[in-house]
Amino acid sequence: MSKNIGIDLGTTNSCVSFFEGGVPEIIPNPEGSRVIPSIVSISREKKPIFGNIAKRQFISDPKNTIWGVKRIIGRKYDSPEIEKIKSVASYKIIESENGDAQIDFNGEICTPEEISAMFLRYLKGIAEDYLGEEVGKVVVTVPAFFNDAQRQATKNAGEIAGLEISRIINEPTAALIAYRDKIKTDGYYAVYDLGGGTFDISIVEVKDEIFKVVSTLGDTFLGGNDFDAAVSQWILAEIKNEINTDLSDNKDSIQRITQAAEKAKIELSFNSETQISIPYLFHSKKGGNYHFQKSISRDDLELLTSSLVARTIQLVKDSLSEIDLEPENIEKILLVGGQSRMPMVSRYLTELFSKEPKFDLNPEEVVSIGAAMQSELLHGRMRDLLLLDVTPLSLGLETKGDKFTKLIDKNSSIPIKKSMIFTTISDNQQTVKIHVLQGEREIASENKSLGNFNLIGIPLAPKGLPQIEVTFEIDANGLVKVSAIDKQTGLSQSMNVQPASGLSPERIKQLIEDAKEFEMKDRETIRMNRAVAGLNEERESIKFFMGRYSEKLSEREKEEIDILLTQIEEALEEKDPPAMTGTLMKAIDVRKRINNMLVADFEE
Repeated sequence: MSKNIGIDLGTTNSCVSFFEGGVPEIIPNPEGSRVIPSIVSISREKKPIFGNIAKRQFISDPKNTIWGVKRIIGRKYDSPEIEKIKSVASYKIIESENGDAQIDFNGEICTPEEISAMFLRYLKGIAEDYLGEEVGKVVVTVPAFFNDAQRQATKNAGEIAGLEISRIINEPTAALIAYRDKIKTDGYYAVYDLGGGTFDISIVEVKDEIFKVVSTLGDTFLGGNDFDAAVSQWILAEIKNEINTDLSDNKDSIQRITQAAEKAKIELSFNSETQISIPYLFHSKKGGNYHFQKSISRDDLELLTSSLVARTIQLVKDSLSEIDLEPENIEKILLVGGQSRMPMVSRYLTELFSKEPKFDLNPEEVVSIGAAMQSELLHGRMRDLLLLDVTPLSLGLETKGDKFTKLIDKNSSIPIKKSMIFTTISDNQQTVKIHVLQGEREIASENKSLGNFNLIGIPLAPKGLPQIEVTFEIDANGLVKVSAIDKQTGLSQSMNVQPASGLSPERIKQLIEDAKEFEMKDRETIRMNRAVAGLNEERESIKFFMGRYSEKLSEREKEEIDILLTQIEEALEEKDPPAMTGTLMKAIDVRKRINNMLVADFEE
C-alpha cells in the first residue's frame, strides 16, 4: 500500500512528511536537509535544479534563480506586493496579457503555478526515492488567508506535478492537527504562524475532541523575508556610511547581502550578538576588493524589525476582538513557522497573553506533520478527528450601486452552502451578470474579484418580478463554486473560481499529461542535473580560488587540486552518477578547506 504524504509548500522553505507505524517522519532531500529551500534555478546545461543546490545559484545565476513564488501566485502585476518583490528580486517579473504577474525563467515565460509545479514534482521525486515506492494521496497546505484563486492555483500546481491531491488545508489548521495529542484541556487555543512569507493567526475552540476554528486573520505579505529585507537595508546603509557607495542597484551584491542578512537573523535567535562577514563583496574601480565586516546585536535586530512583529500582534488582537474573546481566555499559544523562533515574538506574545507561547513541536516541521496526519485521517489509517475549519474572508456578489452583498460571512465553518434570491433591475431584462467577490468592504469595487458569468434567457417581465437564486458553495479545500438559476424557467449557469494565471483548463490538462509521460525521464534528469550542477559549481569555485590566491597554496596542495580538476572533467564527460557523486564529495571538501584558509587570512 503506497504511503500518503503531507507537503508544507512554504515561501522560503518546504517540508515533506509521512507516517510509519503511527509515528511522523520527515523526508530529507539528497543533501540531508529536512527543511528544503523553496527555490528553482537552472544548471549550466539549462536544466532545472531545486532546493539547496538551486540556492547556491543565487550568486552565479541570480536572473534564473526563482524564490518567493508563493508571494506572486494569484496576484496582478500592478499590485503593490508585486512592486515590492520586483525591487528585491533578481529575476524578471513581467505582465501577462490579462494583467497577471508571470516570471521569465531562462527565457521562457512561466506562470507562478508552473514554477510551483516544477518544485512540487521535485518534492514528489524526493519522497518516492526515499520511500522506494510511488506516493499515494497528498495533502498540501496553504496560508489561512489565501484567497480562492490562490488556493485553486496551488491545487493546479500539484496536479500538474502529478500529485493526487486529496485536500488543501490551512497551515495553522495543519499545525493544530499535529498538536492533537498534546492538547489535553478544552478551551480556546491560538495558533500563531509566522513563516517565510506569510502570517496567519487562528483561534480554535476545542470541546469534547472537536476542534473548531472560530476566527482567522492574516497577511499574505508579512514574513521572514521582510525581516531579512530590514537587515539587508541596515547593511546597505552601513556600507554607504563607510565608503560612500550605494549597492542597492547591484543585483549580485544584493543576493550576497540578503543571504548574509538571513544568516545573521537566524543566529540572533540564539545569540545576543553575531558577526556579519561578506568577503570580497565587490571590486572597486580603483582595483581593490571591499570586505564587509560588522557586528550586529539582537537589540539592533529588534529595533529594525519591531514594527513587523507589532503588525502580527495587532492581527492577533483583531482576531480575538472579532469573537469577543479576551487574551486571558486562551489556554495555550502554539508557535508555527521558522520566524516565530525570534525571541521578540515570544516576548510580545507573553505580554499580550500573560503566558509564554509553546514550542512543543518543531515550528518548521509541524505543518508538514499535520498535513501528513490529515492525509492519513482522510483515508481511514488513523483515529478520526473532527476539525471544523473556516473561510477567512466573506463571499458575495456585486449588486446595484456598487454594493457588496454578502452570502457567506468570514469565519463561517466549511464546507458550507448558502443561497439567496435576487431579481432584475430593469424591465424586460433578459441577462443577469453575476460578479463574484471576496472581501470585507461594503463597496463592491474595493473587494477582490473572483470572476463573473452571465445568466442568459430570462423571460421578458417587469423589473423585480423574476426570481434568480444564487448559490455559493465552499468545499473542504476552501474552493468556491457559484451557480445561478432562474426559478421560472430552470435556466442555470455556474462557475468555479479560476486562478489568476492565464492557464486554461485545457492547458492544465495538457501539462498534467506531459508530466505523467515524462515522469521517469524527468526524475533521472533531475538526479543527473543535481550532480552536474554541483560539480560545475565546485569546479568554478576552485578555479577562481586558484587563479587569485595560488600563492597561498603549497605545491602539494596545488598538485592535489590539479588532479581533482581532472577528475571533475572526466566525471562530467562520462556522466556516471555514482562517480560524479564521489568526485563531488572530494571537491566540496577541498573547496571548504581553501575557503576556511582564506577566511582565516581575511580575519587576521
